[in-house]
Amino acid sequence: MTTAASKKPKNEASASPFPPALQTKLAKLGLHTAHDLLLHLPLRYQDETRIHSIANASLGQAIQVEGEIIDTTVQYRPRRTLVCRVEDDSGMMTLRFLNFYPSQIKQLAPGKRVRLFGEMRHGFFGMEMVHPQYRMVDENAPVAEALTPIYPTTAGLGQASLRKLVQASLAKCDLADTLPHDVLQPLGLPAFAESIAYLHQPPPDAPIELLAERTHPSWQRLKFDELLAQQLSMHQHYRRRRAQSAAPMPPRQRLTRALLAALPFPLTRAQQHVMTEIASDLTKPHPMQRLLQGDVGSGKTIVAALAALQAIENGFQAAIMAPTEILAEQHYQKLSAWLGPLGLRVVWLAASLPKKEKQAALTAVAEGEAQLAIGTHALFQEQVVFRNLGLAIIDEQHRFGVHQRLALRQKGAQPHQLMMSATPIPRTLSMSYYADLDVSVIDELPPGRTPVVTKLVSDRRRDEVVARVREACLSGRQAYWVCPLIEESETLQLKTAVETFETLTATFPELKVGLVHGRLHARDKAATMAAFKAGEIQLLVATTVIEVGVDVPNASLMVIEHAERFGLSQLHQLRGRVGRGAAKSACILLYQTPLSETARARLKIIYENSDGFEIARQDLLLRGPGEFLGARQSGVPLLHIADIEQDQGLLEAARRIAEKIIAEQPEVAERHLQRWLAGAEQYLKV
Repeated sequence: MTTAASKKPKNEASASPFPPALQTKLAKLGLHTAHDLLLHLPLRYQDETRIHSIANASLGQAIQVEGEIIDTTVQYRPRRTLVCRVEDDSGMMTLRFLNFYPSQIKQLAPGKRVRLFGEMRHGFFGMEMVHPQYRMVDENAPVAEALTPIYPTTAGLGQASLRKLVQASLAKCDLADTLPHDVLQPLGLPAFAESIAYLHQPPPDAPIELLAERTHPSWQRLKFDELLAQQLSMHQHYRRRRAQSAAPMPPRQRLTRALLAALPFPLTRAQQHVMTEIASDLTKPHPMQRLLQGDVGSGKTIVAALAALQAIENGFQAAIMAPTEILAEQHYQKLSAWLGPLGLRVVWLAASLPKKEKQAALTAVAEGEAQLAIGTHALFQEQVVFRNLGLAIIDEQHRFGVHQRLALRQKGAQPHQLMMSATPIPRTLSMSYYADLDVSVIDELPPGRTPVVTKLVSDRRRDEVVARVREACLSGRQAYWVCPLIEESETLQLKTAVETFETLTATFPELKVGLVHGRLHARDKAATMAAFKAGEIQLLVATTVIEVGVDVPNASLMVIEHAERFGLSQLHQLRGRVGRGAAKSACILLYQTPLSETARARLKIIYENSDGFEIARQDLLLRGPGEFLGARQSGVPLLHIADIEQDQGLLEAARRIAEKIIAEQPEVAERHLQRWLAGAEQYLKV
């Protein structure tokens, strides 16, 4: 089956048919072509296909009425208001305009006929509408033949203009089906042309409830098409990657066995399982691209170390990139202690390193003397040249943008790639946004981890919290005090951290209090963390720089101030910094009242759940995939029509059918992607 869409030049989608001023406005909505307008679907609909009598109008519902203006006056008390009295054959009603132009007084003159659309309510003088939509009409003027669509819009682009643009697109765009009948028929979905026309122009008897809930068959067809385009694109990328060549790295077992024998703990069953999957991937002649998920403290670092050793045993270098210097340095210290005794050289690269140290590390990496390089985003700067990079490991991968991850991979000739995340990915999100990756999950914690008791405490009970911190520290334990998250101002957050540190130092004269924050020089930060780990600092005041990677088993208490400002993932990560030893541990979420509904919901979820996957699932429901992924920079196109939770059945079908189409009908895949991704099907680079 071929259509005009499949023969269309690829650059047609990129040529804008709109004047420059209109282009600018449409671009704010992400609309650039006529095809984009076609898929710019209504938020809701207004029924302007019938006129209701004033006397029988339903209260609290948006309806359309029509009548003659009997009287128009401007009232000045209690505030300046334009008031009109309108009458039809059944009765009379009042119109109120609290904001109006002088021209409206003349326009709404007695004797004129007006058609109104708005919500009818009881007013002081009977039925009334406040600020309805209106237009002047002649008697017996025709009503709309279809429900009126209301589109997402932007300043300077009215609904009427958008409707005209959409109608023009419906008339000129190719609406032929991209999918063959044998794909659609088992799903019971209508044709694309029928669905798109129905959603832009629903008939008067259309079921508004099904349209509003987006469960109408026409909505289902468009949702399926969008999900299928996403799945096709990721499957294409997966196949392209598997067609590329990478150096096979069979397990040699010399270094890996030596490390396992030296460890003071055995691997958990889950760690052994994911290590088997990764080891198998590394033996393949195409690049591994695997996502390793594991809850806070599940032991991802040792798995990363074993993967790095398999690359090193085969004569290659490995790199580990972390989002913060604290986490990168923790990795460096831990891996140096593990790998140094095996005769391997591990170097650390960070932007704050002194010039001489940095140059020495760069030389060691370039000449192959360093088998493992660990660092922050400094690892993918131009001056970093690897002699033979075989494996790139990216920790907390969602914190890096596509271009940063790609830059690290390009340091080698198709290195294998292992991405790690302590933010568990819910199954539906994984099916939708990570379908191009192989996924491993560490689904158990090492033995000896102590459950953390979570307490919600109002700021009014701060004195009790202070007493709890003093008691814990004087009994030989250590504590964290996490400062509020102030996203809009790093300077303000720093000021708050310093003030908190000064206040707590004065509050606890008997304790040694330390401070770490993002602006602290790397050497000072490292010295403070080392002192805390050694037990020389009892109370550590910190910003969210300690969110990941910090491992101090003696720390058994954490206080998170203004917990209502934090996201669920951050709260869960922060809470994971305690409970790493044998002592009973607690996390106190100190909150300010009043709480917003969203903040209340977040705190309830973190209080009731300790399972990272359940927290992630609830987080996804609260925030949606765009915010959950953290990243419009993630490189994955966000779904605009489908909802991965509501439309799980369609997602399953799209995933199944995408595999079949890619394998058996590649021309159908290209045609479908051309319509839905408008030439952007290469968006998944990493």
